[in-house]
Amino acid sequence: MDAASAELTKYAANAMLATRVSFMNEIAALCEIIGANAEHVRHGIGSDSRIGSSFLFPGTGFGGSCFPKDLAALLHLGERYGIDLRTIRATLEVNRTQKRILLHRVQREFGEYLDGKIFALWGLAFKPGTDDMREAPALEIIDGLLARGAEVRATDPVALERGRELFGHRIVLDRDSYRILEGADGLLLVTEWNEYRFPDFERIRGLLRKPVLFDGRNIWSRRLVESLGFTYYGIGV
Repeated sequence: MDAASAELTKYAANAMLATRVSFMNEIAALCEIIGANAEHVRHGIGSDSRIGSSFLFPGTGFGGSCFPKDLAALLHLGERYGIDLRTIRATLEVNRTQKRILLHRVQREFGEYLDGKIFALWGLAFKPGTDDMREAPALEIIDGLLARGAEVRATDPVALERGRELFGHRIVLDRDSYRILEGADGLLLVTEWNEYRFPDFERIRGLLRKPVLFDGRNIWSRRLVESLGFTYYGIGV
């Protein structure tokens, strides 16, 4: 393969995966309006051997360095040669909106202004298994909550030091994922770490001031948590 083709292949591969993420997030938004379930749709789409199930998980959008950087590089390359890569542009636009979806859910529940409210976040890194917070959805969510007057407490298995570098004393950071729930008005699940998949929901309900869960990765069962008395917000479910 020649050098130009090899470079473009790398950009195009990441752009294809990012496009699948944004596509599924738009389908999830439609599911909420018409009463469909995005998880059922995802499984149905993924069962088609021509499509497969990878990168079809609705959530709070993609982050990190590779996807945003490579999509931006493709746009720049297209502009240089007079080609408007509209699909790539739309993928980024959808993702920018999706990063703030949990903030909008919080405002739906508590109102536009959040003065005096306390929110706990589980997950800071853009994905599990890393402390990388570059372009992470948590950044948009935290900034949005702070701008509206809320107090933010956050935890992450490995990204706390990076969080301190970025936010300083503007938020409370703690390794204890339950301690930050004490008196909080809601819990936002932002990163789907395995540590968060099977929590003690009874304990969570006892610690929260108001039993509201904002599940940004659809890792919890709506049926289960609602049966325990929680108000549940997922993505397309």
